[in-house]
Amino acid sequence: QVQLVESGGGLVHPGGSLKLSCAASGFSFSEYAMRYFRQAPGKARELVATVGNTGTVTTVYPESVKGRFTISRDNAKNMVYLQMDALTPEDTAVYYCNVPTLNAWGQGTQVTVTS
Repeated sequence: QVQLVESGGGLVHPGGSLKLSCAASGFSFSEYAMRYFRQAPGKARELVATVGNTGTVTTVYPESVKGRFTISRDNAKNMVYLQMDALTPEDTAVYYCNVPTLNAWGQGTQVTVTS
């Protein structure tokens, strides 16, 4: 059974940082690309970043987060990470871990950026 468990969300001031973690189990983790999405209140879910199965290829999608967000993975630990720096209130959302080819989703972790 595929399971994704996100953690690391919370309340942070503008300009602060958070590191999200996603613990994966139930599948051959090192064979699959992983993604982070986010969904802000009243908005559609948005793809934030992708990391290839070996971790050497990463892509960050929204222009608004390029240079501030970094995705990585540790295949020895079955973990995916999203480092978020210089956070702004516009980054407030629920962040989800995803295995695109398995259509598997975590429960999400709330990130709130407010002064």
